[in-house]
Amino acid sequence: MAERRARLGWQHRLASGAQAGDPVGVAQSVVAVHSTDPSSVYLSLLARMTGGGLADVQRALYEDKTLIRLLGMRRTVFVTTLDIAPVIQAACSRAVAASERRKLLGWLAESGVGDDVAGWLAAAEQAALSALAARGEATAAELAGDDPQLQVQITLARGKAYEGKQNVASRILFLLAAEGQVVRGRPRGSWTSHQYRWAPLAPWCPRGLDGWTTEAAEVELARRWLEAYGPATAEDLRWWADWTKAQVRRALTGLKPAEVDLDGVPGIMLPGDLEPPPEAEPWAALLPALDSTPMGWQQREWFLGEHASRLFDRTGNVGPTLWWDGRIVGGWAQDRDGQIVCRFLEDAGSEAIVAADAAAQRLAGLLGGVRLTARTRGMTWLEQELKS
Repeated sequence: MAERRARLGWQHRLASGAQAGDPVGVAQSVVAVHSTDPSSVYLSLLARMTGGGLADVQRALYEDKTLIRLLGMRRTVFVTTLDIAPVIQAACSRAVAASERRKLLGWLAESGVGDDVAGWLAAAEQAALSALAARGEATAAELAGDDPQLQVQITLARGKAYEGKQNVASRILFLLAAEGQVVRGRPRGSWTSHQYRWAPLAPWCPRGLDGWTTEAAEVELARRWLEAYGPATAEDLRWWADWTKAQVRRALTGLKPAEVDLDGVPGIMLPGDLEPPPEAEPWAALLPALDSTPMGWQQREWFLGEHASRLFDRTGNVGPTLWWDGRIVGGWAQDRDGQIVCRFLEDAGSEAIVAADAAAQRLAGLLGGVRLTARTRGMTWLEQELKS
């Protein structure tokens, strides 16, 4: 367990001396950065960098375009690098896109667009792509104004209490993104905004995202995950990638990982990664909600202990966490005045308190007075307590 915690510090660039010099290096180290909450992308990357600020992350995402946002594992939006994106697309997004296409065809059939629903959708998709290419970047509402087809209303969750109508333009863009034809571009507001403009894929990936077969991509994604999160269990991989047991078995058959003992539980890791990690000084980190590290395994007791009920919301999403030397020892939040407040859930010692305070000061400097809100998830018990 101690070795796994030490590895985590190095693999995820949290230990002293392990930080990256730019956002791309961080994203590669954790395979992909959670992007459900847009602020988490910035804070996750900056927590693992030697310096830099919000502008460096924005530059990588929207100017240099060395990072890309896509729908991937567990039907979740991630930010990743251009070399990893095609792997995720083939190993995870492709199946999501097929499911989304079936659902959209069903909604369109109910809306009465005609007998040739597939043909109607193909024409509407082309209209959306043409309008987006002409604009360069646009919201779904803007594109809907460019073509009558994109203004067609579909009914979601028909017959349920939360039934609602939506312009087909929004669902078409979601589908095109899942298929790797368009990408979520700049937000409409600040860096914490949840509403994105859509853009053609080509400025990020001129060759597209179709360079891998599904089977080969599964093996490569399993390799990259084990490189970042191993040693771990096969069940951890299944949960993280949202694969079936058959997919996991197929990927591991191709990968041929080494079998290891995780304190009595069978685990796996890459054969060339069996040496112990270098020694490092104890380290502290304040990681944002939905950070890739605490969300990287299904079985988290070895770094989480008994703190799950205070740090995860009812749907299984983690809130902001306080780390000390490879373990979660507490959490953090902003109080009503916007000040960062840390709460230790166990006695980690005076050194940990000093280090956490330094991490909080750095984080406050990065935020520059910006208030964070948990708009895409429920607040954790600890967040509610610290904000009160």
